[in-house]
Amino acid sequence: MRRPDGDRGQVSVEFLGMTPLIVLTLVLMWQAVLVGYAFTLAGNAADEGVRAGTAAPPGERFGVCQQAALKHLSGAWQEGASVEHCGGTGYVTADVAVKVPVLFPGLIDFPVTVHGHAGAVEEAKH
Repeated sequence: MRRPDGDRGQVSVEFLGMTPLIVLTLVLMWQAVLVGYAFTLAGNAADEGVRAGTAAPPGERFGVCQQAALKHLSGAWQEGASVEHCGGTGYVTADVAVKVPVLFPGLIDFPVTVHGHAGAVEEAKH
């Protein structure tokens, strides 16, 4: 059985019609991956900051904590990152905020900031 000649190229037309939807789906999936990765980076940065802050003297704690938290972020992620709180006596906490990029880190920021929080007991001084 032969197709009627009027159906020639129908698959190509349908594919071209679906291409924007396929591209949009891939972009949205990539953006979701970047949001998840930003949460991972913010949590890790807060952990690193707290780890360094527990060993630092109380007067130097914020600077040491901030430097350690931002040290492990790559350049594109450091631009929008900030350490909002790092301190405490007995129990040291750190809050790190990281901006979520759009498609590629360092290009455009998504209007969402994710926060990482960590805490640890201060090391005993001998």
